[in-house]
Amino acid sequence: MSREKIIKEYFQSWGNNDISIIDKIFSENAIYTECYGPKYTSKKQILKWFKEWQEKGKVIAWSIKNIYEIDRILIVEWNFECTWEGKLSNFDGVSIVEFDENNRIINLREFESKSTHYYPYQGE
Repeated sequence: MSREKIIKEYFQSWGNNDISIIDKIFSENAIYTECYGPKYTSKKQILKWFKEWQEKGKVIAWSIKNIYEIDRILIVEWNFECTWEGKLSNFDGVSIVEFDENNRIINLREFESKSTHYYPYQGE
């Protein structure tokens, strides 16, 4: 399976609450750093986080805007929309995803950006 397809299935798994994808695509010693600070240092921890997150949250959409591939790394631009404990949230982000030689994710780092932008110099 291509790395691009792996990432697309991973993003989709959050909306479908499909934990089986996590087990298939992450290395046992994978590291996952969320955009607001939490860091998980094994597939076991990533699986636990996925289960716990789904109890309080619901992914409405995790849309991929662009994917760039450099060797074993994908850079993925995306928009994430969810409810967390009933509150709506929406933000843009970028993930840097590193794969091992077996096409399993060994390191995934997320970075967040506000999805609403303003243009301070519009018209100049």
